[in-house]
Amino acid sequence: MASGGGTVLVVDDEPSLRLLCRVNLELEGLRVLEAATLDAARGQLEREQVEVVVLDVHLGSGDGRDLLDELRAAESAVRVVMLTGSVEPTGGRFAAADRVVTKPFEPLHLVATVRELIDAAHVDSAT
Repeated sequence: MASGGGTVLVVDDEPSLRLLCRVNLELEGLRVLEAATLDAARGQLEREQVEVVVLDVHLGSGDGRDLLDELRAAESAVRVVMLTGSVEPTGGRFAAADRVVTKPFEPLHLVATVRELIDAAHVDSAT
């Protein structure tokens, strides 16, 4: 059952993965935006209020960790879930991510992770 809403930006160059994320997150009652490139993601972040970015590491247009670094350098409150096909990293450039989800993943695990971060964002903004 969906609890409060929120907006999620899914950044992945694979249309099928964006669709999988969008459908499952929308079932949770979340508003989902999509971007296939880092430039499109930057544009969405400039225009929209987003609580969580689900960000693939390996994009055809670049490295998702670059956007993560930009968000942290700007001291953005946006939470970031990094998606990676490699073994779950524990540090380095992933240390700034709020969560790391390893592909392949269970959609319900991703939804629970995003929901947890959105709920935390709502608590933080209320205090």
